[in-house]
Amino acid sequence: MLTTLLETAPNTVLGNIIVVSGAFIILLLLIRKFAWGAITGIFEERANKISNDITTAELSKKEAETLLAQREAELAGSKEEAANIIQTANDTAKQNRANILALANEEAANVKKRAQEDIEQERKEALSSVKGDVADISVQIAEKLIGQSLDAQAQSELIDSYIAKLGE
Repeated sequence: MLTTLLETAPNTVLGNIIVVSGAFIILLLLIRKFAWGAITGIFEERANKISNDITTAELSKKEAETLLAQREAELAGSKEEAANIIQTANDTAKQNRANILALANEEAANVKKRAQEDIEQERKEALSSVKGDVADISVQIAEKLIGQSLDAQAQSELIDSYIAKLGE
């Protein structure tokens, strides 16, 4: 049946091909004139949007890298600052320790000096007391030996000579 159709209408097929080809060309021309600008505009907009998105993403990546470097620098600075604070605290503690030790040593020296002064004062008072006691005893001994009372001048001379003999 197809063969009979082709045999009877060979001109019809050729005519159909020409009509369809002409319609297709007209359709292409109409699309080019009315729709091609809009279609290519959409494609260009899409390409521009993708390009802008890529550019924005690259800028965001660079900004993120910059912020990361900045944060790392700040972190390193914070670590250095913390180390400085610790060092300062250690230095202050050592200085305070040295000051406290110096004050304690000074106070101990003052206490020792006062104690030595007190001991010297007590020694002087004890010598004075002993001197008075020795004077009284020596006067009593002298009165018993001599059998008479001594006046103050004689008593003083006797005491001085006795103490001088004790010191030798």
